Amino acid sequence: MRRLIRVFVFVALAWSAYWFIAGYGLRNALTGWFDRQQELGWQADFSGVATAGYPFQHTTRLDNPALADPVNGTAWSADWIEFQSPAIWPGRQMLRFASTPQRLSYFDQTTTIQAEELQAELHLQPGVALVLEKMALTSERWLLTTEGDPQAGGKTLSLVMEQSGAPESYGIAARIDGFTPGEDLRHLMRSASTLPQAFETLEMDMFVTFDKPWDRTALEQRRPQPVAIDLRLAEMKWGELRLFAAGELDVDEQGIPTGEIAMKAENWRDMIAMANAAGALPDQAVDPVTRALGFMAGLGGNPNALDLQLNFRDGFVALGPLPLGPAPRLVLR
Repeated sequence: MRRLIRVFVFVALAWSAYWFIAGYGLRNALTGWFDRQQELGWQADFSGVATAGYPFQHTTRLDNPALADPVNGTAWSADWIEFQSPAIWPGRQMLRFASTPQRLSYFDQTTTIQAEELQAELHLQPGVALVLEKMALTSERWLLTTEGDPQAGGKTLSLVMEQSGAPESYGIAARIDGFTPGEDLRHLMRSASTLPQAFETLEMDMFVTFDKPWDRTALEQRRPQPVAIDLRLAEMKWGELRLFAAGELDVDEQGIPTGEIAMKAENWRDMIAMANAAGALPDQAVDPVTRALGFMAGLGGNPNALDLQLNFRDGFVALGPLPLGPAPRLVLR
């Protein structure tokens, strides 16, 4: 019995020593990262740091964190953020964000984020590079505002990005329940007042191959850039509007896509009006596009439903045979 007690005491002491050493290392790694960003010219501050979670977890909390990258003009701040991981392996991180307002800025534009139970799950491979195996971002009710005006919100948010096959390939799935566009967005899309306040469905499922894996250099140096996109399904249902899309694109070093996206649209005339209001379709192209698409929809037997293909070629995009203009550049800043 005494021997068993001694063994238990020894194991407890050894585990406690490991927990405190590992916790100290995690804490230093986080604060050291902030120090390195300051050396690179970033603003990287926090007002306090604390470690808890003994004996089975490490929970490191940073108070009033603030990050700003002067190169790309982005900045973020919050009241606090927590990093939580199993004591046995710190590469399984859970990031919990404050439910109080967070601020995300891009140059002189600042958006306030308020979200309930916002958390990110990070699965990192062992090693200095910290290659991302999986990231999951989830939230309950959330709201984005700019200067006090609601821009968008939703009941839930789910985004999952997970390695699939090659280290540079990731499956990405996104879903928003109860997505509610703000008045500015509704006005931009020229959405009718008869449309519901919230979307019925807004989700996407795709595979993306990047030019390198996502790892610590994605924050410290440059973002991995997409080179191939396999869009399995994108689906939007908003009142009488229905839109489905699927297809594949290759992306060159300048971010110019090449490939095809098949689309099915219901009540497509309203979508043309929205595209025109958003600036994606010039005024002079509205009538010719409407007539041409109306003819093509009539061939399918349902004038309100349209099966088309977005063609990306030589830096331009066309909707079926109708040229729309320069293709958007797919570059992650």
